[in-house]
Amino acid sequence: MTHDEYTRHDATALSALVRTGEVTPLELIEVAVQRLEAVNPAINAVVYRMDDEARARAEAVDREALFAGVPFLAKDLQSDYAGHPTSRGSRLLVNRVAEADTELVRRVRATGVSVLGKTNTPEFGMLPYTEPELWGPCRNPWSLDRTPGGSSGGSAAAVAAGIVPIAGGGDGAGSIRMPASCCGLFGLKPTRGRTPSGPGRGESWRGAAIEHVLTRSVRDSAAMLDATHGPGADPPYRIEPPAQPFSREVATDPRRLRIAWTTAPMLGSAVHPDCVDAVADAVKLLADLGHDVVEAAPMVDGPAFARAFLRMMAGELGAEIEDLTAALGRKPRRSELEPLTWCFGLVSRALSSADFAHALRTLERTGNAVAAFFTDWDVLVTPTLATPPPAIGGLPPRPIEHLQLRVLGAIGSGRVVKMAGLIDRTAADAFDFTPWTPVFNISGQPAMSVPLHWNAHGLPVGVHFVARVGDEATLLRLAGQLERARPWFDRVPEMDASGLPANGLTRASTTAGTGGGVNE
Repeated sequence: MTHDEYTRHDATALSALVRTGEVTPLELIEVAVQRLEAVNPAINAVVYRMDDEARARAEAVDREALFAGVPFLAKDLQSDYAGHPTSRGSRLLVNRVAEADTELVRRVRATGVSVLGKTNTPEFGMLPYTEPELWGPCRNPWSLDRTPGGSSGGSAAAVAAGIVPIAGGGDGAGSIRMPASCCGLFGLKPTRGRTPSGPGRGESWRGAAIEHVLTRSVRDSAAMLDATHGPGADPPYRIEPPAQPFSREVATDPRRLRIAWTTAPMLGSAVHPDCVDAVADAVKLLADLGHDVVEAAPMVDGPAFARAFLRMMAGELGAEIEDLTAALGRKPRRSELEPLTWCFGLVSRALSSADFAHALRTLERTGNAVAAFFTDWDVLVTPTLATPPPAIGGLPPRPIEHLQLRVLGAIGSGRVVKMAGLIDRTAADAFDFTPWTPVFNISGQPAMSVPLHWNAHGLPVGVHFVARVGDEATLLRLAGQLERARPWFDRVPEMDASGLPANGLTRASTTAGTGGGVNE
């Protein structure tokens, strides 16, 4: 199989070829590895290799499995693979090997995928772009000087570059949907609790974070959700199971939907015209498809939400550091964490229990109010992001802020960090880039970014769709309808003769100064 043939198929189609014997799992692994080795020096998406293990398992793959032999990459953040490190983008954990698979990993492996490695992510998944000090920046295959977004940026870049058709992601504030928008992919955040988080972990970011995948086709995302949804051994609550398999919903047109839309930012202050144009174009398409589309949106106190979300993140990071201290048998050193992470940890120790509880109450009230909006509406449409993919290094904290964070971190006082206001400014800047997605992590609603628009510079601009809690079916029906009306699967980044993104950057210029990837 050539790479051109490989990329003409999604994961569902590739597994069908394996099932009929037209291609073997080992052949798929080899074409994916060749692609990885050709483009990864430029995009820095894959930071840990597992392809030797994948080859060893290839002969034992169940050819009748859902994704038999399909190459897959895992996000290096929440999912633990036994015998392999989970770095979480941090120097602190780069060599810490997992003892057992997490429940979601067990379910993903059961689909028959060939796991080739792990993908780049910001430290602890805290930022909406992927530029960790440990591994260096991940680059967008559509334009190597642009970010693929975060925190699932490495996974999105790998799928967009044609290394794999499907890769793992996680979404705590938009971290599946944001990179899907930046890289021209389909990205679904399921309902809170739809996929398992354990065992023994509890809910990440107070339930805001959930794992799923990034794909080029809607049906691949739906099929993986069919295979992985459902409670684990220690669920905090149970989600109503779907009425029928999610993969069947994709092929069914939705009924006539009441759809609200807005381009007004819920958290930030401004929206790029390209993102407004993307929604306007989507609104026209939805109306042409027979849906009732009206401008309307839930009311959100953006500044209050941002402050509360920030404090929740700080408190959660502080608890994570306490857990790691117990697991490692020592406290993390300042040199082992990035300045922003270290300062967030300091802030967590300066928060009172009342501060943390008040933040959670603010988030809960916002989530409840937003969910109530959907009493009258089936779907809400917004831009996924406030801008097209920004330049590498273009999002905060910037160099001067990094220096200030290092100085404040050396002082070692959370109160001083709070008084300096740098954390609040960093969070506000981040929400300027992501003024919609975090709200629906808090409400727990399913949401998706759909690649319906590219701007005049050829950069993808995603459109964001949100439905009621538990109603992935409506989103997947609508996504399937949109995919049929406005196909995007064959729209891929332009590559030069050597297989690198054809936008003027050389292999040397993209690898200089980065952390690079590591072998198994």
